[in-house]
Amino acid sequence: MQALLRRLALFLTLAASLLTFIALPAPSAQAAEVLLSQGKTATASSTEGDFNARSAVDGDPGTRWSSAFADPQWIQIDLGASADITRVALNWEAAYGKAYRIEVSSDAQSWTTIHQTATGTGGSQNLTVSGTGRYVRMYGTQRATAYGYSLWEFQVYGTTGGSGGDPGGLLSYGRPGAASSSQSDGNCWECTPARAFDRDPASRWATSSTTGWTDPGWISVDLGATAQIDKVVLQWDPAYAKSFQIQVSPNGTDWTPIYSTTSGTGFKQTLAVSGSGRYVRMYGTERATPYGYSLWEFQVYGTGGDPITPPPLPSDPANPPRLVWSDEFDGAAGGKPDASKWRADPGTGPNNELEYYTDHRNASLDGSGHLVMEARKEATAGSSCPPDPLSGSTTCQYTSARMNTGATFQFTYGRVEARIKVPKGNGLWPAFWMMGADFLTGRPWPYNGEIDIVEVLGKDVKTAYSTVHAPAYNGAGGIGSPYTLPGNADFSDDFHTWAADWNSKGITYSLDGRTVFTLDKDQVEQTRGPWIFDHPHYMILNLAVGGDWPGPTDASTPFPSKMLVDYVRVYQ
Repeated sequence: MQALLRRLALFLTLAASLLTFIALPAPSAQAAEVLLSQGKTATASSTEGDFNARSAVDGDPGTRWSSAFADPQWIQIDLGASADITRVALNWEAAYGKAYRIEVSSDAQSWTTIHQTATGTGGSQNLTVSGTGRYVRMYGTQRATAYGYSLWEFQVYGTTGGSGGDPGGLLSYGRPGAASSSQSDGNCWECTPARAFDRDPASRWATSSTTGWTDPGWISVDLGATAQIDKVVLQWDPAYAKSFQIQVSPNGTDWTPIYSTTSGTGFKQTLAVSGSGRYVRMYGTERATPYGYSLWEFQVYGTGGDPITPPPLPSDPANPPRLVWSDEFDGAAGGKPDASKWRADPGTGPNNELEYYTDHRNASLDGSGHLVMEARKEATAGSSCPPDPLSGSTTCQYTSARMNTGATFQFTYGRVEARIKVPKGNGLWPAFWMMGADFLTGRPWPYNGEIDIVEVLGKDVKTAYSTVHAPAYNGAGGIGSPYTLPGNADFSDDFHTWAADWNSKGITYSLDGRTVFTLDKDQVEQTRGPWIFDHPHYMILNLAVGGDWPGPTDASTPFPSKMLVDYVRVYQ
């Protein structure tokens, strides 16, 4: 009963606050006041479940951020540039702050309070404030309920061009670099300074493994002409600097520090700086690991210089999305997959798999609107396979199907969806996934990026997995999540719809319309490593047999086994 009453109270509070929020008065500040926070990067001290920080800045009053049930807690927004803050609108959920502060900062470290209360009322609050900064946060010190802090929306209004100045454009892209040393071996091939200035988050610079794992170590960029520097972004490899300076120079010889720290955090660091020079350098004086210094990206922003215009970044899908590609697998029984959409991918699988993928011999239509991918127990002579755990033979003892859209359809961003019925049995491994298109032109895995929409192991058909793989997190270290069906039902009993909503901010995975896992690009960059998925990918369907993860087949594994696909659709 208490849970029911709480849900009712939350519903009534939401309804009332939505009405109030919609009816907020027009800003009384100068006409140039604009909403600065929507869609910007948001982080928080903690997150309850899937109620992440970005949900408070997405412009949707039906999504929210919620914190842990403790004091203090905070949520902050990176506006991307210094701004004069004139108004903050808070649309609280029932779990609101009784005592909290609104604070601003130029560097997300030193904070100035521009509003403070010990008698917060919850609901919708429209606060007139005055302050300048790039970062704005709500810092809660006393909760009004036994729960945490929760905001449907956290909106910041003001005007850009505050005393901190607007950060300029990217000045370092494609510009020549130099370094104290560079690595080039089997662990980091051609990890030269240029790799840090190519805006490719999957390539990096590293100090030499033979001469450069010492202090100090440095990397610099020639901007081509004098520039006013206002921001530096560092995306560190695990070999990062604990103590370092950002320095500028007019001639590449005489250096002036414009930023200094002895407590570097690694991962992604966005530094608000102010200095003038043609050359900019990261000068490391203390390594955080026994290894050297390594940066995936070293980006310098400002005005002036002699910038090279980088290729445009991909655009997010339109809203509402439209269907741009599909295969409903309609056709006569025994027909083959549409060659204008799918190409067979014959050969042996990776990961010590036991099957040989045939040239569409194991893939056909069933006449009822389904693609049938069939794994069979049949030897394939002349194939290079790992030894079969039962027979010891290196001839593939199984055949199966794998196909992809690499030659017919590649895309960046969208909603990718498939309705699939998976098979059950030890050693079976059905999957629907995407690979970065540069894999087809020779870039090795995992530098191209892999997005696994669904994988199920036949030995445990009550669990499904969605995962991403990149240079800094792959294989068993990939970022993913297992999930189950309501009531712990069996995935092999029926069809289920898996989808990935993929855009410039991250990926949201869903099962039968229910969100099961969310990847936030900013959070990944700040906690795991570079996000490398903002480029074309292609789709893959396959049914593997055996391998490192699913393990071997056994006498109980049914053959033939079938993976059924009702449809595959892409919306943009």
